[in-house]
Amino acid sequence: MAGEDEDRISSLPSELKVSILARLEVKDAIRASALARSWRHLWTFCPRLRLGCADDPLGDYGNRGRTVASSWIERAHHVVSSLRGPLLHFELAHFFSSHQFSLLQLLLDLLLLKGPVKKLRLYCLLDCGAIHLPSFHSLEKLFLYGCRIVLPADFREFDRLSSLTLCSVQISNDHLHLLLHSSNNLTTFKAFSIVALDDQPVSIKLNLPLLRHLDFQLGKFVEKVEFFTPSLEQANFWSFGDSGSEEVVSVNLVLVTMVTSVVMVSSLSLHHDVLKYLSLAALPSNFTFPRLTCLKLFLNAQTMDKRMLDTFIWLLQSMPLLKALDIELHDYDYYTNKDRVDILMRELLVNKHDGISCLNRTLKSVRIKMHTLNSVMTIITLVKFLLLNARVLEIMKVAYWTGSEVDPSMLEVLQNAKVTTSSKAEVVISECNC
Repeated sequence: MAGEDEDRISSLPSELKVSILARLEVKDAIRASALARSWRHLWTFCPRLRLGCADDPLGDYGNRGRTVASSWIERAHHVVSSLRGPLLHFELAHFFSSHQFSLLQLLLDLLLLKGPVKKLRLYCLLDCGAIHLPSFHSLEKLFLYGCRIVLPADFREFDRLSSLTLCSVQISNDHLHLLLHSSNNLTTFKAFSIVALDDQPVSIKLNLPLLRHLDFQLGKFVEKVEFFTPSLEQANFWSFGDSGSEEVVSVNLVLVTMVTSVVMVSSLSLHHDVLKYLSLAALPSNFTFPRLTCLKLFLNAQTMDKRMLDTFIWLLQSMPLLKALDIELHDYDYYTNKDRVDILMRELLVNKHDGISCLNRTLKSVRIKMHTLNSVMTIITLVKFLLLNARVLEIMKVAYWTGSEVDPSMLEVLQNAKVTTSSKAEVVISECNC
């Protein structure tokens, strides 16, 4: 019976065998060559190759000394050299020290000669030196982490690139502009901790008519970003470092530009107190987000001030079709400003606010999450404000971290908040794993 099963596997078409091997790590695919003579070289036609990470298929990958590290990259080079078919998806994760830099560049250049590469993911933590990124003209998805990037002199464009992620990447402003402007079909762009190689703050001008999803981290290395993205559907903005950090530079200018250009966005997330830096002074008085239905805010209770609360009200006023509001409240060292924040919240929010269209017509779902119960009074104020003003609200979910030291009196106050207002919305209070 075993022989019959073996014959059935061996009799499969070569294309199907390659498809099976492509789902394995390269080490397992190579081992499969021992199954039968017909399997011997099939692994060399695999269109996907992942090297490195915790599940490294080639053994040790650089944490046990120079000799082992050099041996690893040489084996990786041998594997890529042995491939016969086009390598459509390539992923490499490795810590490259200075003596290995040339080997990495040779590996990337060799990859280009193998034919069309559609997906490329590099986790290359470099001691020094920059990668000269080859012109992979068939590239559709590019993910770079921990790299220093230089575009070659003959670089033209990534005319098929639809998804670009840059994380902890160092690149000059000129080359960053060239990379973005040559990717006209980009629909997803994510950028975190970008640093300019020329010791200048990052300055980006995005003119991407097809971009639909944007994740961008603002911070001390970012001076100015201009967005012209008329097709944008989802935008997520993060500030640099922890909540309350004062390292943010010119975020107000960045967000003003974003807000005045991105009017068709349907989902907007502002993380780590980006709300604090949103300047309203330069905005037209009649500005709106005409299609936005989902707003997510990540706030730090310690840094809340009148400006932030005024901006919160402005956001509600500018989103006439808002259906879902998601607020996550952190309270780092909240006790230092606890009384001031609570009094401020009560003075500015617990009032009837007429003329906010989404509260009158569309806002049906609210989710509020707090990481500790220190900020319970702030949450109560938000709950009362929304229950008092959101006339069509159907459900409000309030959650607190399961690791919080629960004070029964705080929960009782929170539970009773729903009966002090006129709203008929269902209020659910529960624990969650934040």
